[in-house]
Amino acid sequence: MTACDGGRKGGATSVGRTARTKDAFQALARAELSRLLALARRLTRDGPEDLVQEALLRGYLAYASLDADEAAGRWLRVILVNVHRDRERKRARGAEEVPVADAEEFSLYRVLVEEDPFPYSDTLHLDFLHSFTREDVRQVLLRLPEIYRTPLVLCHMEGFSTKEVARMCGAPLGTVLARLHRGRKAFEREMWTYAGEMGLLKHGSAP
Repeated sequence: MTACDGGRKGGATSVGRTARTKDAFQALARAELSRLLALARRLTRDGPEDLVQEALLRGYLAYASLDADEAAGRWLRVILVNVHRDRERKRARGAEEVPVADAEEFSLYRVLVEEDPFPYSDTLHLDFLHSFTREDVRQVLLRLPEIYRTPLVLCHMEGFSTKEVARMCGAPLGTVLARLHRGRKAFEREMWTYAGEMGLLKHGSAP
């Protein structure tokens, strides 16, 4: 199953290439390492460190093709997404839409109002969201089918535009928009389920 495709920059001008040494790439890798690892951990549960290592190797081999030094961080993130895509293609052929049971009908806001998990709160929605740590959010993301998880991460957490995500995923813009919509609904439902399982709700339980 694949959710993502990406381009590699080529045909770069000679600007800045004389400074593209091994030491320069090592400095770039150190500066971007934490962000790359965070992205990898959101995309996959299996071997995020290996994913980053392979992305850095590809980046080093293609370093001379980088168009502009100021785009280096974004460039490395696209390479990492390419590596993730290639790994997913080895596991299954082609991307298929995965039905998300009851997700279209689920409304987190409505469920919070009905279940009232935080009695006496005037800000139910915010109180619910604030009960989640970064690791909780990651665990919820990893419960989603990869075809929805990857566009959500790239668009809402990494700041790529929907057109860029569509280009990286090799899918029509309308398809990506539909996946983002379904992914958001599935994410909300999984947040509610996860909260019940992990005891984050004061009252009520996951359906």
